[in-house]
Amino acid sequence: MNNNSAYCFVSIAPVRNNPQDSSEMVTQLLFGEVVDILEITEKWLKIKTFYDNYEGWIDPKHVKTLSKKEVTRWLDGIDFLHDKMTTIDTPWGEQQIVRGSFVPFSSEQEFNIGNDVFKFTTPRAKVSNPSLIAIAKDYLNSPYLWGGKSPFGIDCSGFTQVCFRLMGINLPRDASQQVEHGSLVNFEERMAGDVLFFHNDAGKIIHVGICLSENEIIHASGRVRVDFYDQKGIIHFTNECYTHHLHSIKRFL
Repeated sequence: MNNNSAYCFVSIAPVRNNPQDSSEMVTQLLFGEVVDILEITEKWLKIKTFYDNYEGWIDPKHVKTLSKKEVTRWLDGIDFLHDKMTTIDTPWGEQQIVRGSFVPFSSEQEFNIGNDVFKFTTPRAKVSNPSLIAIAKDYLNSPYLWGGKSPFGIDCSGFTQVCFRLMGINLPRDASQQVEHGSLVNFEERMAGDVLFFHNDAGKIIHVGICLSENEIIHASGRVRVDFYDQKGIIHFTNECYTHHLHSIKRFL
């Protein structure tokens, strides 16, 4: 690979902390996502994601290179798939892609990424004025997966990032990064769609979720679920103990 950029052509690609299969997955690439190639080894690529500047290691068999002109052409008018899952025809056969995948803003059924031609096999869902809460609830019961960003496995900050991305708002990848953005909201002024951040005993941000109402939060913890919270934190539904301690509330909408 001689180019400095590439796109993910598989449905979901793991991004690892170190260049080995046994290393933890820190995030995922979804179909159509563009990355910059920082380093090349025999079996791995060190990459930085274009949209959130996240670094990690990927299998080079999951991406195809693009020229700078092809990157610009692809990202001009980019959108994100709202369907939970859909099928596209590719040069290598039919392929399933999931919500949050990078697709063209145009409603055309056929599109190109570089020299590769893709076609939706069914019309895409038409979404006007999407609701953040409706998007979030559509992930209910998706299993928790560290580093995950799809309905088949997602972590807490991946959940908030994808939900807001589908609203046209690009958040950083990790909760500790997301908390640095948005407008601070007093607890008494919270409203549906606000983002709640939680900390550990050392004060580090370790969890994030989306406010549904004055006492309910939707978040990825074991699975995407709805729990009660108050000014102290999230209350476990069975034993009423606090599982996460509230740090702050931010507004992005």
